[in-house]
Amino acid sequence: MKIHWLGLIIMAVLCIAMDVYICRRLSRNGYRMAMWFNALLAALSAGLVIAIGVMPMSSATMPNSTFAACQYMLYTFFSILAPKTLGMLVYGIGRWTIRRWAALCSFIVAALVFGVMWWGAIVTPGTLEVKEVELEFANLPDAFDGYRIVQWSDAHLGTYNGRTAIVEKQIDAINDLKADMICFTGDLVSRETNEALPYLDLLARLHAPDGVYSVLGNHDYDNYVLWEDEKDKLEDRKALCDLQAAAGWRLLNDEYAVIKRGDQQIVLIGTENYGDRPGEKQGSLVKAYSGLKDGNFKIQLQHNPYAWRANTLTNSNIDLMLAGHTHAWQFMVKLGNWRWSPASMRYPEWVGAYNEGNRWLYVNIGTGMVGPPMRIGATPEITLITLKKKK
Repeated sequence: MKIHWLGLIIMAVLCIAMDVYICRRLSRNGYRMAMWFNALLAALSAGLVIAIGVMPMSSATMPNSTFAACQYMLYTFFSILAPKTLGMLVYGIGRWTIRRWAALCSFIVAALVFGVMWWGAIVTPGTLEVKEVELEFANLPDAFDGYRIVQWSDAHLGTYNGRTAIVEKQIDAINDLKADMICFTGDLVSRETNEALPYLDLLARLHAPDGVYSVLGNHDYDNYVLWEDEKDKLEDRKALCDLQAAAGWRLLNDEYAVIKRGDQQIVLIGTENYGDRPGEKQGSLVKAYSGLKDGNFKIQLQHNPYAWRANTLTNSNIDLMLAGHTHAWQFMVKLGNWRWSPASMRYPEWVGAYNEGNRWLYVNIGTGMVGPPMRIGATPEITLITLKKKK
């Protein structure tokens, strides 16, 4: 990880100034114990930043357990900083409005923010929401009316750091749906293949009559660690592909598969990651399937929903694309049918089903975590998609 020292210095100065102000206010109002508690938190925050700053987090030699510990250390720092900052904001507003209750309101806000952040780090990652979606198509072959597909995405197995019970719960939930096909839309790991090794037996338990299919996500290309040799990087990527094969999955790297029911068929097309960042456009629809505008009913597996508008809609007549990648940025607010996430500021399609005419995209927000080890409001998702013939 590249450390931007100027940014850290600016943040450190602001944090010190805020903590000095808080301690002075607490001392002036006679809250000596609270003052010393805040000073202790300030010292802990400083220690966390220093520890994270000196660790080579991008090194391929760093064990996954150490990397996961660094993630939690960084999250702990922000779980101290964010409540303090928002509490101070409320206190500042309160000093101009409800002076008598300013301190109490600021404490309540800080406590609530702290609680929500750690609920999202400890509780939500172990929960699971199974979403059931029906999509209608006029050109769906009659034999596939009612065909059931389970989509799983963005497992990021390394973030569980060997806690197999969480993944086992997801695998059991998928198998219990008894779908015709299971599709995994990328990001099995966050950094490198060894993150997935403790889960190989669990991954091999996935089963469906028409098979388990997968594609690679941006994290599956080993681009988030620094390798001493490009050969090692390529070997690790191959190891991840081999691991999926060992689990009984069929990895579609710009390839397709034909699913038949009697004399009728649908085509499943898997493309490598086609993202919105430089160097992330590996996938090729043309390479994957030459008859992109033929009469077959076609489903595409693609990690990044960006590819739907950038490539799929314009260069094919693919009927349904399944994607992941967004995680809803692991933060989502829901009120009835209304949903908002910071992900919406970057991705026009970031969660759920979208359509252009009779063509559909479904974006699954995944089950795992990358970056901050939390999910606030963005409950891990498994999706059961039922294809229906439009009458």
